[in-house]
Amino acid sequence: MSFLSRIPRDRALLGGLGLAYGAFALTFRGPRRSFWDRMTLTGLTLGSFALKTEPELRRTRIRSKDIAVGLASAGALYGVFQAGDRIARVILPKGGSEIEAIYDLRRLRPKAELAARLALIIGPAEELFWRGLVQGRLERGFGRVPGALMGTAAYGGAHVVTGNTTLIGAASVAGAFWGALHAARVPMGALIVSHMAWDVVIFLIAPTVKEPDAKVATGID
Repeated sequence: MSFLSRIPRDRALLGGLGLAYGAFALTFRGPRRSFWDRMTLTGLTLGSFALKTEPELRRTRIRSKDIAVGLASAGALYGVFQAGDRIARVILPKGGSEIEAIYDLRRLRPKAELAARLALIIGPAEELFWRGLVQGRLERGFGRVPGALMGTAAYGGAHVVTGNTTLIGAASVAGAFWGALHAARVPMGALIVSHMAWDVVIFLIAPTVKEPDAKVATGID
């Protein structure tokens, strides 16, 4: 059986990816001042799409064990990014400025508001959509490991529109990390906790840069 013949004729998967790539393009290429409003709307849209098309996701619950696993995995990923920050600044010509440009988005809204958006909408929605729907369907069509790899590529690819090489790499690493957990059958509740905690900690509480002074191209005008 050829590879192409194995591609699932899955309207929800293909339609969802088209929706996600279009939404990411609008989110990252639109006016900078309203970035968080667009990012939140993207989360609501993709999360709702995943819940509508994947009935199993509607039964997601966050239990005490999920909290423990989620926080531990978020801590592990945070350690990876601390090392990755240093490596990116050395091997990528624009690594430092691109990292600082990402963090500069923190200045657009109050920190408490951003924490709520990240923890309650954006983080959970990304796990429901990218791991729950996209990777879940790819795993059913191609197998656990190939599906995880393809899901990671899809997630990283959605960030190409930013034009920020460091952000694309960071998204791919994070996507591979959560994708591996999903392939290992870590519950969705734990993945959501992991994404929520990691987003808030690395972006607002303990970022890899102390003060994002640079205002350079992030793919957002």
